[in-house]
Amino acid sequence: MINKLKKSSAILSFIILALLVLPKVANAHCQVPCGIYDDRARVKSMLEDVATVAKATTLIGELAGKSDAQSQNQLIRWVMNKEEHAQNIISTISDYFLTQRVKTSQEDYAERLAKHHAVIVAAMKVKQNADAKYTMDLLKSVQALDAYYPGHHHKKKKK
Repeated sequence: MINKLKKSSAILSFIILALLVLPKVANAHCQVPCGIYDDRARVKSMLEDVATVAKATTLIGELAGKSDAQSQNQLIRWVMNKEEHAQNIISTISDYFLTQRVKTSQEDYAERLAKHHAVIVAAMKVKQNADAKYTMDLLKSVQALDAYYPGHHHKKKKK
C-alpha cells in the first residue's frame, strides 16, 4: 500500500512538473497585418488575469501547511492556475503589444518599452512567489499601460 502511494505521488509530481515546463500555445490576436486591434480588450483581459492571480495567491496561502489530500490537490491546482494566468500576461505583452503596438517610431518609445517590460518582469516574479506584494506590483504595472490604450469612443454626430 505504501509503495502504491509513493508511486502515485511520484507520477503526480512528474505530471505537475511536465505541465509547468512544457511550452504553452500563445493565443494573442494575430501576427499578420489584419488591422483588427482591440488594445483595450487586451488590457482588460490582463486585469482579469491579475485578479485570478490574486485569488490564487490568497488561496495558496490559506492551503499552505495543510496535509490532507483534498487541500494538497487544491493547492496544486491554484499554483498551476497562478502560473497560467501570469503566463497569459507575459504572452499578451510579448506576442501582441511588443510585436504590434509598441513601435520604434513612437516619440515615447523608450518609456513605452520600459513600462511593457515592467509588466513582463512583474508577471515573472508572480510566478516565482506566493506573496501578495508581487501581485500588487503586477496590478500596478498593468494599470500603468491604461494611458496608452484608452477605450474607443464614438464621436456624436452634430444635429
